[in-house]
Amino acid sequence: MWVYANPNPCRREEPDCVVRAIAIATGQSWDKVHYDLCELSREKCTMPGVNWLWGLYLEQNGFERFQLPESCPQCISVRRFAELYPDGVYVVGTGTHAVAVIGDYFDAWDSGDEVPTYFYRRKPKWRTTYRQHTTHPGDTAA
Repeated sequence: MWVYANPNPCRREEPDCVVRAIAIATGQSWDKVHYDLCELSREKCTMPGVNWLWGLYLEQNGFERFQLPESCPQCISVRRFAELYPDGVYVVGTGTHAVAVIGDYFDAWDSGDEVPTYFYRRKPKWRTTYRQHTTHPGDTAA
C-alpha cells in the first residue's frame, strides 16, 4: 500500500526521489543524504542523481543490488513488489524514479503503477524504522 512520505525539510514536491527514497530506507535525514550524495558526486565527477552513483552510496550503506525482469509479462509494479516483499528494506528503481519499500511503498506520490527494473535490499544486519518520520499531506514545515 502507498504511504505518503516526503522527508524534504521544506516539504517541497521536487524531483528529489533518490534523496527521498534513500532517506526513508536508511532512516537518515533528507539533508544528510543530499549532502552525502553531493560529496560523493564531487569525488566521482558526476551528478548526485546518476543511477550508478546513488547505487554506490547504497552499497556503501549496507545495501545490495538485484535485477528484475525488464519486459512484461514478467515485469511487476512497485505496488506488486511491495506485496511480494513485505519484509526487509528496499530502494526500488525504475530507471527514472526511486521509491522506498518497507512493507508498504513510501513516496510523495502514488508510484504504485511504475515498473521497477532493479532494487537494492538492505542487508539483514542493518535496521531502519521510518514510520516515525512519515509526513502526511497538509503537514507544515516547522
